[in-house]
Amino acid sequence: MQKYLLLLLPFIAWISGCKTAEKVSYRPEELVPTEKSVFWKISGNGLKKPSYLYGTIHLIPKSDFNLPESVRTALSGTERVAFEIDMKEMTNMMTQLGLLTKAFMAGGKKLSDLISAEDYAFVREKMKERGLPSGMFERIKPMFLSMMFSGEGGEGAGAGDTGKMTSVEMELYNVARKRKIESAGLETAAYQMSIFDSIPYEVQAKMLVKTLRSDGADASAENELEKMLQMYRDQDIQSMQNMVSDEDSGMGPYEDILLNRRNRNWIPVMGRMMQQKTTMFAVGAGHLGGKQGVIALLRTAGYRVESAK
Repeated sequence: MQKYLLLLLPFIAWISGCKTAEKVSYRPEELVPTEKSVFWKISGNGLKKPSYLYGTIHLIPKSDFNLPESVRTALSGTERVAFEIDMKEMTNMMTQLGLLTKAFMAGGKKLSDLISAEDYAFVREKMKERGLPSGMFERIKPMFLSMMFSGEGGEGAGAGDTGKMTSVEMELYNVARKRKIESAGLETAAYQMSIFDSIPYEVQAKMLVKTLRSDGADASAENELEKMLQMYRDQDIQSMQNMVSDEDSGMGPYEDILLNRRNRNWIPVMGRMMQQKTTMFAVGAGHLGGKQGVIALLRTAGYRVESAK
């Protein structure tokens, strides 16, 4: 009998492992999060230790930024912070220079071909303020220009705020570096650049104009950026997701390209990372809510995802 038990031990160990790897089941109506929270704990589905999901915003006044205490506490047990794109890659000069080759519109298109003369004059003036002569931006993909302006940390944020701007990702990356926590990315900068080719240049150009008009003195208390900032302060991830989906935003028809497809791509990558190391995932808060959001997809995949704020 002892011999048989010894032969069965590996099988028993395997059975035990299967029990710890059991998937968490949610009812269909429980998949979409209803809580207002930008910080979530991920557990179950075979994870030995929990990982975390932190919804960020890519542009926020420094005076508004405050890394939640729950995030700081979780970082003490975190071995890796994974962003949409590895911030180490985004802050590397060689990487940035390499991306410039993919930044130009195909077919000889120019920005002046895509928007009205009035809007073009406005954009040109904004570029001049930042020391960019027209020859430098004329053929660059408008969404690339929008990213440049969103991440540059310029003055103003609308609603009377005159403070410098920052991004939650950069602030979190700086904290992680000081704590010697490694960084990673769910996708590459080159892949994100390729997304631009899936959206018509005319739509990108309209988005660029809206971005610039919501900057500094051209912003009002009711502008798009201020609305998004208030939603983020309220941790209202469902409203943030709805804002991106809104047809009036001009980006609604491209929601699958900008959000849903990327969310689906991230889930297996997140699964592998969480099996390897305790990871904090920091992605735009607009990716969290909704039926195709990261939280619902993780729950569908068998993970327990609960607010950790």
